[in-house]
Amino acid sequence: MNRGFATLPEILEAYWPILLISFLASVAATPVCRWIALKKQWVDRPDDWLKPHEKAIPYLGGVAIFLGWSVGILWALVFFHREGAVTATCSPTLDPRMMGGILLAGLLITAVGLFDDLRLASPRMKLAAGMVVAVLLMAFGVGEDSFLLLVSSTGVESEGLSRGMVILYSVPITVFVILGACNATNLIDGLDGLCSGVLGIMSVGFLVLATHMHLWSEWHHLDAQRVTLSLAMLGAALGFLPFNRNPARIFMGDAGSMLLGLNVAILLLLFAESRGIRWMLGSLMIFGLPLSDMVLTLARRWRNQKPLMQGDRSHFYDQLVDRGWPVRRVVRISYAAAACFALMGCAAIVLRVRYLLPLYFTVGVCVLIVIRNLGMVRVEAWRGPRQSA
Repeated sequence: MNRGFATLPEILEAYWPILLISFLASVAATPVCRWIALKKQWVDRPDDWLKPHEKAIPYLGGVAIFLGWSVGILWALVFFHREGAVTATCSPTLDPRMMGGILLAGLLITAVGLFDDLRLASPRMKLAAGMVVAVLLMAFGVGEDSFLLLVSSTGVESEGLSRGMVILYSVPITVFVILGACNATNLIDGLDGLCSGVLGIMSVGFLVLATHMHLWSEWHHLDAQRVTLSLAMLGAALGFLPFNRNPARIFMGDAGSMLLGLNVAILLLLFAESRGIRWMLGSLMIFGLPLSDMVLTLARRWRNQKPLMQGDRSHFYDQLVDRGWPVRRVVRISYAAAACFALMGCAAIVLRVRYLLPLYFTVGVCVLIVIRNLGMVRVEAWRGPRQSA
């Protein structure tokens, strides 16, 4: 059986330019986007609670992230289809149709996020946009079998279903994954350098899983897509991070956080295509920090009888800052937590499912214990000034 690549150096030789090009494009585009935002006065102005930064900060960072992400993908599409472009055993094979659909979906979600940054889109509009993006991705082959993948992981037979029924049943699952990932990533974008750094760490975890599967998995038709998307996300996030770390000179806004969340959702769906439950579990564990924060936020809003979609200061990082922890320390702790989740996710490489399940259950219990001991789901709201260093 042809595995495409025989060694890790062959993969590095073929794919490393994606990371470099995405990083350079993001680094180059970010100051330009900042200049445009300042000139047009597209800024995030502080308030007394949800936005306590000291001065107006320009938006359009999400546009720079999109440019870095998309340029990396476009380079891969062009270069990998040039004859003799790669000298390794076998040149990577990207599906132009699928990757074109992913680029189109990324452009759409970035545009919706940018509209929300500048004009404040309603929750219904963002929900509708997420559904449109999900259907668009399914039309290009991403998530169209999510129902079969979910059912197969439970051991239930589904051979009698027609192709049309499989796609119909897959729509709500794909929509749920995309909306969940976009919202979880959006919710964690609340401190300088937090979202871009955490997503950069997560992309390393996804890259480790994708590279391992590229070498050893029997499912080769998506290997190049997974590695490419992981590297494009990593390069775009790292290129933006120097401008976004505390004190931030530019924000990514919903345009950037929703795009990064969409990339995560696509990777989750592509890892699920392996039809191996351990890869599904591993990729979800890598995304564990944003997922944990989203669950915590929804639980606290529900307990406080507040609208679930209304912004507040119930995120774990807000509570730590409101208790007097410096912003930079909270961000460093978040990076460490994201790295721990990524390591646990990569444990899927060496552990079988019967060992992964108790391990991940233990991780979940530990997270709940930490949340309880810190009193992060109590009714009383923590309010106070943010520290800037």
